[in-house]
Amino acid sequence: MSLIGKKAPEIRAKAAFRGNIVDFSLSDHLGKYVVFFFYPLDFTFVCPTELHAFQEKLAQFEERNTVLVGCSIDSSFSHSAWLKTPKAMGGIEGITYPIVSDIHKSIARSYDVLKEEDGIAYRGLFLIDRQGVIRHQVVNDLPLGRSVDEALRMVDALIFHEKHGEVCPANWKKGEKAMKPTEKGLSEFFAKH
Repeated sequence: MSLIGKKAPEIRAKAAFRGNIVDFSLSDHLGKYVVFFFYPLDFTFVCPTELHAFQEKLAQFEERNTVLVGCSIDSSFSHSAWLKTPKAMGGIEGITYPIVSDIHKSIARSYDVLKEEDGIAYRGLFLIDRQGVIRHQVVNDLPLGRSVDEALRMVDALIFHEKHGEVCPANWKKGEKAMKPTEKGLSEFFAKH
């Protein structure tokens, strides 16, 4: 099910954040872009590579007025323990963005990424605009890690589109030419490339 163009389902849940367990609400981030991503489970193999890869680019997301938020079906206590586990031991120590607990699996269901037979979420990623509308989504199967660079590129494309009203072609990167969303603009673009 595609959630593109729809209001992001509200999230009110516990989260592990900077050493504390806090109340998290998605609506608290209206006015900012949000990259909200699901991963299957704490204390696994591929998941920490993704969480650390997002952390490595956190400053670049923040420069773009973008909040990163992770989520899995684990408890906030499990998240907190994982955050205290050193990276060398498979932990995610050093992660400074919130990790939401979806222990009841209601969030994964509302975003349609729950793998019901296993009770865990697929690797769903949702780019939510400043008004709380989902503008991009991608869902990977469990063994397939995501590209953080692609998530960052999609944030850039959305910001560029909102600022200039132009559309971004395949493999577009920040600083490259985009296209006017008219037939004339398309023909001009393809004539130059």
